[in-house]
Amino acid sequence: MIKGKSLIEVNDFSLEEIDDLLSFAGKIIDSEKNYSGLCKGNLIATLFYEPSTRTKFSFESAILRLGGQVIGFADAMTSSVSKGESLIDTIQTISCYADLIIMRHPKEGAPKLASKNSSVPIINGGDGGHQHPTQTLTDLLTIRQLKGPISNFTIGLCGDLKFGRTTHSLTKILLKYPDINFVFISPEELRIPEYIKEGISNNRYQETFSLESCIDTLDILYMTRIQKERFFSEEEYLRLKDSYILDMNIMKMAKNDMIVMHPLPRVNEIATEVDQDDRAVYFKQAKYGMYVRMALISKILGKGGN
Repeated sequence: MIKGKSLIEVNDFSLEEIDDLLSFAGKIIDSEKNYSGLCKGNLIATLFYEPSTRTKFSFESAILRLGGQVIGFADAMTSSVSKGESLIDTIQTISCYADLIIMRHPKEGAPKLASKNSSVPIINGGDGGHQHPTQTLTDLLTIRQLKGPISNFTIGLCGDLKFGRTTHSLTKILLKYPDINFVFISPEELRIPEYIKEGISNNRYQETFSLESCIDTLDILYMTRIQKERFFSEEEYLRLKDSYILDMNIMKMAKNDMIVMHPLPRVNEIATEVDQDDRAVYFKQAKYGMYVRMALISKILGKGGN
C-alpha cells in the first residue's frame, strides 16, 4: 500500500498502513534470515546534513541486512553543498542514482521540499525540531512488541517537549489509537506546543512539572534529553539540562510492568543504574528501530510481501 510513497511525517500513512508495516516488522523480527535478500539490487542514498548515530546506523544496517547497497554522506560539507549547491539541485542529482533517499536535515521542512523535487521516494530521518517519523514508527513497534495492542494505556512524556520532535510525532499518532491518555512532564519553558494539545480533548491529558507526582499512574514513561543544540542561550540550557533525572529511587514508585523508553542519545536524564531494571527498554527500542526501518524500506520499494 505504501509502495513508491515518501514518508515526511507519520500522518502521511494511514493507520491501516502503519499497522500493516508494524506487522511486517514483527515478521522480520521472528525470522530475519528469510528477508536477507529482499532488496538485493537496490541502491539507497543516505543524506545526513545533521549528526546522527542511531538513525544513520539503523538505516544503513537495515539496508545491508536486506541485501541492498548504500551511498551518501554523513557530512554535507564533503559534498557539493560546500560549493554552494542548493538542496533542490542535490536532490535532483542524487535521485538520478538511487532508488530511495533517506534524509536528515537541521531545517524544518527540508525533507518535504526535497520530496517535491525528487523522482524517487524520500524518507525523513528528522528535520530540526519538527518531525522524526521513523523514530515514531520505532516507538510504536516497541510498544506493540512489549505491551501488546496499542490501546488503553497512559503514557508520560518527560523532558524537552518543546523542541523534542519525537514527542510531537508520537503524540500525534497515538491520538489515532483508542483510549490513550497523556501526561506531559516538563519545565514551564519546555512545555509541549499548543498546536499539539489542540488535537487532544481535555480529559485525555494533563500537564505537570513533577515526575514523582505521576509516575505511579503511567504504563509507559517516555524520557527525552534537554537538547543543547536547540537552545539559543547556553545559560538557559545549563539551567534546565538536569530538570529530570530518573533513578532507582523514582523507579520504585512506578508500576511493575511500566516500561521506560527513550529515543537516545541520553545525557543525564536516566541514571545508568536504571539500565539493569527490566523495565528499561531503550536499548531494545534502538534495535526495534532497525527492524521497523527494514520493513519501511522494503514496503516503499515494493518488496514487502504479506
